[in-house]
Amino acid sequence: MKIIYCDEQKHHHPQFFLTNGKMVASPEVPERADILFDAARSSGLEHQVPDDFGLDSIASIHSPQYVEFLRTIHHRWQQLDNASEEVLPKIHPLGRNGVYPQSPIGQAGFHMADTSCPISAETWGAALRSAHSATQAAREVLAGAPSCYGLARPPGHHAFGEIAGGFCYFNNSAIAAQTLREVHDRVAIIDVDLHHGNGTQGIFYERGDVLTVSIHADPRNFYPFFWGGEKECGDGAGQGCNLNLPLDLKTGDTGFLKAMDLAMDRIDSFAPGAIVVALGLDASEKDPFGGLTVTTKGFAEIATIIAQLGKPSVIIQEGGYISDILGRNLSSFLEAFQAHHHI
Repeated sequence: MKIIYCDEQKHHHPQFFLTNGKMVASPEVPERADILFDAARSSGLEHQVPDDFGLDSIASIHSPQYVEFLRTIHHRWQQLDNASEEVLPKIHPLGRNGVYPQSPIGQAGFHMADTSCPISAETWGAALRSAHSATQAAREVLAGAPSCYGLARPPGHHAFGEIAGGFCYFNNSAIAAQTLREVHDRVAIIDVDLHHGNGTQGIFYERGDVLTVSIHADPRNFYPFFWGGEKECGDGAGQGCNLNLPLDLKTGDTGFLKAMDLAMDRIDSFAPGAIVVALGLDASEKDPFGGLTVTTKGFAEIATIIAQLGKPSVIIQEGGYISDILGRNLSSFLEAFQAHHHI
């Protein structure tokens, strides 16, 4: 298996983060990428730098209005009087069907769901290359690789087609899935991140060609709060093509693996030609977010279950924050996946 990654993805280093109303250090730091990269290489993965795909794959998921916002907003923000170093939203619309603001302040509120996705001068380049890593990983699988790991940092599954949120700017898992759709009629995304993949759900909610499945901490008590309930099943052509499996806080391996069985049943019934694994490692018992309590062995069991689907697979990195077992958790997943993945 290959790991797709380039060092430019580390240039984004968010400074603004709120926890319970207090300013603290952001956990989405560049060192995450170093830890994950070293773990993947120690597990035998071959490194490849992604090609430059321009905006083609990004534009298949994100609106031109949003892409232009991300590309230009930091420069325009700096023209404001007494501007902050990072772009941060101040006001949000109750709906997005009215007037589109010209002001950078209004556009920040329109395109940023929360304050945990600040935009610096380096964000555009890092997010662009993170998306390229996802595209390259998908193209490796389309070219015949059984599986490929895209170390997509910054992550992506909270990004909607026109909205950033939760450390995420471009939805890398959605970009990988859409790339796979060039060949496969149906693609499934299985998201095992601690947090619900609300952006991914939103992007595909009315589509019947991409199944979205998310196992996550119950949003009634955990970020992103307003999405991720069991009754959200898809709409229109996508009816029945979205499955949410919310878990109680502190659910450990047994409960998570029980949800995995339900997820695999739905994926089997959908009969996808390929799958995307939105790999969040923040369900770990040692993760600083502390929502669930999956063990290192549990990540190996999750990987084994997914691998036994026997489908071409793109693994896209989502969450997973610094702890003394972050690297071991990734190695546990990747090594188990490689050992049990047979097409």
